[in-house]
Amino acid sequence: MDKDTFRDNLVQDYLTKINLNNEIKAYFKSKNILVTGGAGAIGSNLTIALSKLVGDGKVIVLDNLSATHDGSPWNLINKPNIMFVKGDVRSDRDLKRVFKERVDIVFHLAAFFANQNSVDYPETSAEVDVLGMIKLLEISTLSEVEKFIYASSGCAIYGSFPELPLKEDFISMHLTTPYQINKMTGEMYCNFYMHHYGLNIVNCRFFNSFGPGEIPGQYRNVIPNFIYWSMKGRQLPITGDGSETRDFTYVLDLVQGLIKSAYYKEAIGENFNLAAGREISISDMAKQVQKVTGNEIEFLFKERRKWDTKPRLLASIEKASRLIDYKPIIDFDEGFKANLDWFKLFDEEIEKSSDFPPGMSAALK
Repeated sequence: MDKDTFRDNLVQDYLTKINLNNEIKAYFKSKNILVTGGAGAIGSNLTIALSKLVGDGKVIVLDNLSATHDGSPWNLINKPNIMFVKGDVRSDRDLKRVFKERVDIVFHLAAFFANQNSVDYPETSAEVDVLGMIKLLEISTLSEVEKFIYASSGCAIYGSFPELPLKEDFISMHLTTPYQINKMTGEMYCNFYMHHYGLNIVNCRFFNSFGPGEIPGQYRNVIPNFIYWSMKGRQLPITGDGSETRDFTYVLDLVQGLIKSAYYKEAIGENFNLAAGREISISDMAKQVQKVTGNEIEFLFKERRKWDTKPRLLASIEKASRLIDYKPIIDFDEGFKANLDWFKLFDEEIEKSSDFPPGMSAALK
């Protein structure tokens, strides 16, 4: 199957399943939408979905391609209403370039991802996730955009040892990485620009995204790394004893939440958990990876990293369900199959873009 067709069909099948109402479709029709970080895992799927909704409008992607490493936006598909701009949220020139397109809605997904990366490079993390955020909020306010949707992180801002399931009214200041601090700061700046300037913001807190589009690498998420290593017959390293749980959420369920957050007026000024609302242990996830890849090598258990203080993660999605009709529909096995199919089809691109520098990996310390 053609690679663009695979991605396009995957998103179209999902949109057909959730059956967005006509009011949502009409809202996005003919709009110009900016997606920062739009060549990343969540961003590329969101961009494809939005391209189906805007019609003769335009989806503008601003991305510095830090996630692909080979300098190619291959994670995007070629469509006449998708415009790719290689640039950085820290650059005034790049921001002015994309806002010349008369942007109606901003989805801010660009970030210096993620925890260990921010520990190793705290200054760069702050430059991208705080200073870049302020620049984007400022120009969005001056341009009078209709909505500003911020990709926050439920895995980051709730801190250590909160009561489960995690609810939006819980706030912790016990944050253990610059990434977590910066995501919390981003929400605070969003709230400031809403209260002071009237910018219509929504804070969406993601939980453990997985699915087609996420490239493995030293600082990436566990599922793509495990698939990549297991397909090569390598031992899977588990930090902890494997009983740790995460709320693994299929990427297109997150896309659903983002789209609905931009449409519903009830979302303005709110914070939402976007998650699956289920716990899966790391060991069970790793066993699933080994099963489908035929890898029978025993796991390598390592000590948890200093910042990894959460033995369990489980989000409450009641608020998002009530206010924006958020309904995750893809179970883990179905999402995992789509993820594996993507790996097999894009194996050459993934191999070129995967970033595991020689020597000891800080991401495993």
